[in-house]
Amino acid sequence: MEPTDRRLHDMASALRFLTVDAVEVAQSGHPGMPMGMADVAAVLFDRILKYDAADPEWPDRDRFVLSAGHGSMLMYALLWLTGSPDITLDDIKDFRKLGAKTAGHPEYEQLRGIEVTTGPLGQGVANAVGMALAERTLNADYGDTIVDHYTYVMAGDGCLMEGIAQEAITFAAHMGLGKLVMLFDDNKVTIDGQTTHATSEDQIARFTAAGWHVQSIDGHDTDAIEQAILDAKSDPRPSMIACRTIIGRGSIAKQGKPAAHFGAIGAEDRKAMQNLLTWPYAAFEIPQTVLDDWRTAGARGKQDHQSWQGRLDAAPESARSEFERRMSGDLPAEALAKLADLRKNALEEKPIATRMASGKVLNALFDMMPELVGGSADLAGSTLTWAEKARPIAAGYWGGRYVPFGIREHAMAAMMNGMAVHGGLIPFGGTFLCFIDYARPAVRLSAMMEQRVIYVMTHDCITVGEDGPTHQPVEHLPGLRAMPNLNVFRPGDMVEAMECWELALKAQHTPSVMCLSRNPLPVVRTSAEENLSARGGYVLKEASAERKAILYATGSELHIAVDAQKLLEAKGIPTAVVSLPNWAQFEKQDKAYKQSVLGSEESVQLAIEAASTIGWERFVGRNGIIMGMNSFGASGLADDVIAHFGFTADAVVKAVEGAL
Repeated sequence: MEPTDRRLHDMASALRFLTVDAVEVAQSGHPGMPMGMADVAAVLFDRILKYDAADPEWPDRDRFVLSAGHGSMLMYALLWLTGSPDITLDDIKDFRKLGAKTAGHPEYEQLRGIEVTTGPLGQGVANAVGMALAERTLNADYGDTIVDHYTYVMAGDGCLMEGIAQEAITFAAHMGLGKLVMLFDDNKVTIDGQTTHATSEDQIARFTAAGWHVQSIDGHDTDAIEQAILDAKSDPRPSMIACRTIIGRGSIAKQGKPAAHFGAIGAEDRKAMQNLLTWPYAAFEIPQTVLDDWRTAGARGKQDHQSWQGRLDAAPESARSEFERRMSGDLPAEALAKLADLRKNALEEKPIATRMASGKVLNALFDMMPELVGGSADLAGSTLTWAEKARPIAAGYWGGRYVPFGIREHAMAAMMNGMAVHGGLIPFGGTFLCFIDYARPAVRLSAMMEQRVIYVMTHDCITVGEDGPTHQPVEHLPGLRAMPNLNVFRPGDMVEAMECWELALKAQHTPSVMCLSRNPLPVVRTSAEENLSARGGYVLKEASAERKAILYATGSELHIAVDAQKLLEAKGIPTAVVSLPNWAQFEKQDKAYKQSVLGSEESVQLAIEAASTIGWERFVGRNGIIMGMNSFGASGLADDVIAHFGFTADAVVKAVEGAL
């Protein structure tokens, strides 16, 4: 264990002992990964990474993603040692305590310098691919003077075993993302034991076959680490460096063993580790010379930062202001005006599917919102997420606006998170609503990180028709609506679809799921001056007199409610129709507004949605009527399937009359 560089050895020791001491105080955590990868991290931050610790968010910094988020103490130690302004030594001592910035896994919204929330293994790998794609896309728009940086991702065996990693790895190679470098913690140990008990995969062969530049090194040889990263940067392909490491390096009791994955190493083992690594310092004590070395490393990129700022300031005013607007996330005023015009014009439209209305929005905004970059999971013809003018992004041509994500829903969603946190882009991606289950972990992280990511989910109910129950989402809406900080939009006509797109674009800190119909829907709105969907729910059609019945609906079933209202009114039953395109937003409204929409509980309350009935009780009450799905769907023509399950105006009328 003789160090190849004493200075770097001591810098790495600081990382190791801060980890050991923090885990000891917390009596929980994962010390093994930070202890094993400390040498790699020291070389990266001291010799390679372009960053300015004093300003962790300057736009042209290199990105560092800790995909193996259970090793979070490595991230916290790096931030404090380099001099990040958001973290103190006391924060390190509060590791894993309630309310601490130093949470069990790195959280994007807790500390500047954490590029993305990681925890579920493999997500960080795909996030990093999204960041690298964003860098190349923005570089195509602004050139090397404004956008020219690398993305580094540190991943472990667990990250690479998850299926999402394969999706991301093949995409990165196909797109030629040569400014992406993966540092693989090749320690061959997982929680259950040696990796050989679960896999025989040759990661070198795997990445080589995918088209990556691949190297294998001793992850504790600082000279080899530095040279490998430099070689990776000089290759046009994405690079994977397999860093052969010892998990828990330094711990006599745990190094190289599964036990290094969890828990404190204890006082006796710490003493042995001190002797082994020549570290005679007390808990949380960092000698001034070592701290000075780390602070020097943290300030090393200040000149790069200042030079970049000078280049940005010297850029033509139009380019500079547009770049700053995009990085701030502000929308161009003309885009909002265009959306207002679109929804007014929609009043005169013939019935169209809300997925088609979504496509109209993307086409209309194409020229005025270059930050709108997205695609589909090989379903552009169905999701209509390929704008007419958009050229596809490809290796060597990153100036396109359509991302051919391929049949990779899981990675698509996580890559969009990476694109969003990178800045400068508003990513969107489409697939069928039924397949959002592939993407659910990434959607959850979008919501946690408060990122404006737009999921265009079409074929939103049993009107998928002939494709049958495997493609007909019936249980998905309640699960999505249960997720905190997630806009779940289910518009009922073209006007609402355009309103919901406007709201999704305005929501800088909330991701949105657009649940859009495959089947044509008539325009049921009679006015479009105000964005009524902004309040989540509203009275679409008021009763002719004091309400005897209230019909609630969303999406494809909204026009059924409107048709039923006409029949009920003709029978002398005053009936209101309430549209609820976004439940969460409606719940945020004040009590008086909600009461004005929901009306009296004495009225017959009936909800119509061709999906699971879970959740509708909050609107119709315990005695209300819910026309929904309590089974999977069926294969057949859309109209036949709808009628088969009883979603008709006549059925609504019969139910109301029966209740009266």
